[in-house]
Amino acid sequence: MSTGSSRNQTLSFLLRRFREAGIRLRTRLGQHFLTDLNLVRLLARAAELERNDVVLEVGTGTGSLTALMAPQVAAVVTVEIDRPLFEMASEELHGLGNVRMLHLDVLKGKNRLNPAVLDAVREELDKSPERQFKLVANLPYSIATPLVTNLLALDRPPRTMTVTIQKELADRLTARPGTKEHGSLSLWVQSQCRVEIVRVMPPTVFWPRPKVHSAIVHLRLDDALRQQIADRPFFHEFLRAIFCHRRKFLRSGLATAVKGRMEKAEVNRILAALGLDGTRRAEELDVQTMLRLAEAVRAELEPERSRTP
Repeated sequence: MSTGSSRNQTLSFLLRRFREAGIRLRTRLGQHFLTDLNLVRLLARAAELERNDVVLEVGTGTGSLTALMAPQVAAVVTVEIDRPLFEMASEELHGLGNVRMLHLDVLKGKNRLNPAVLDAVREELDKSPERQFKLVANLPYSIATPLVTNLLALDRPPRTMTVTIQKELADRLTARPGTKEHGSLSLWVQSQCRVEIVRVMPPTVFWPRPKVHSAIVHLRLDDALRQQIADRPFFHEFLRAIFCHRRKFLRSGLATAVKGRMEKAEVNRILAALGLDGTRRAEELDVQTMLRLAEAVRAELEPERSRTP
């Protein structure tokens, strides 16, 4: 078993290993390696790993985090899109029998998870009814939003997600109503999870250095919150539609979101019934208010939806 990467993912180690392997980073993949080992350990510790966990890691890198997590959990399914890195990590992780490595893109298009990844996670979960799904990763910046968004759309999403992401994205995940960061992503995540920023990190703890600050964020699925959403696919679609033109007033934004399916008079009637001022903006609404609005619209559209072949 090789755990060298978990001990040695320092800048000097990375430079030497990359030089030996002839690896050149592909900046379009958003590759930034966490070189502060204390922060790597903090990321794993914040995930609150347990023996029955099946961990999905996206962005294996050199296998540093993978090797740290493997002894603590039932299985790690780790995904790496970059072939040279995949081969390097395979050497570093050789002998870890509960690590399943996948060389592919975790996304199948922007708005869909790769079925091969979900199948691998499902196979590990099905080995015992006591196993639970978690996401732990130093995420490539470019995939963080679609990954988190699509995982929460699953019928069996991760119980927790502990990830490093851009600080700007962390601010959106935790944003409160009425702030400029508050939008469809904030509402989608907060309607299902409790969100905490564990640590803000400067660019200096990564190599290559990103141009922005990052953050370790911990999302914990809240079943009571999640059960309040009557129709998750509809709510997800509704949020994206109503924030498509986020600077519009609520009345105009809602009318645009349901254009062709609902008359303006019906929009006004729904807003009045909920006691909502149409001159407010969608970004001012909290989760509970947005849930009530989405459900009222869904109920109004239900006869039309039931007639759709």
